[in-house]
Amino acid sequence: MAYDVAGNKNYKLLPNILKRVKLRAGLRSGAFLFDTYDVKDGERPEDIAYKYLGDAELHWIILMTNNVTDRYYQWPLSQPQFQEHLTDKYGAGNEDATHHFEKTTDSGKTSSSGPNDFSHKVECNSDDGDPDIITNRQYEQRKQDEYRSIRLLDTKYLSTFVEEFENLIKG
Repeated sequence: MAYDVAGNKNYKLLPNILKRVKLRAGLRSGAFLFDTYDVKDGERPEDIAYKYLGDAELHWIILMTNNVTDRYYQWPLSQPQFQEHLTDKYGAGNEDATHHFEKTTDSGKTSSSGPNDFSHKVECNSDDGDPDIITNRQYEQRKQDEYRSIRLLDTKYLSTFVEEFENLIKG
C-alpha cells in the first residue's frame, strides 16, 4: 500500500500489516494434510522448514499451520531460555513456588494427548480435598510441552498451499 509517511507527498510502498490470512477451520482439522512433530530443544521454525520443506524461507508455513502469531512466546524455548523466562516472570528463587492447586476430575481425560494430557485436571482451592500443588516451573513446562508438539504440512500439498496463500494476500 502506498503511504505518505512524512506528509510531504513522497509516497513509499509499505506492506499492509493489517492484512492477515488465516487457515480455514476445515483445513486446520484435516489430519491427512499434516504429520505431527516434536520440536527439539533449541530448534527454530527455520530449521524445521529447511529440514522438512527444503527451504528455511518457508518457516512462515510452519508458524501459520500451527497458529503461531508470536514466535517468541508461542514457540518452545531452549532450556537456557526457559530458565531465564522463569526467573524473569516469577523472580529469582520463586521458580518452584506454588502457581496453583488442582485436582483430578471424575470424568477422566477428555483428550488423547498422551502423558501431556491434563484435560482431566481442574484448578481448585488449597482446601479442596487433597489437591496437587502445581509449581510455576511445572505450569510453564506444560505450556512448553504444548508448544513443542506441532503439525507439519505434508509436502505434496506445499505448492498448492503457497499458491493459495499468495492469491489471498494479493486480493
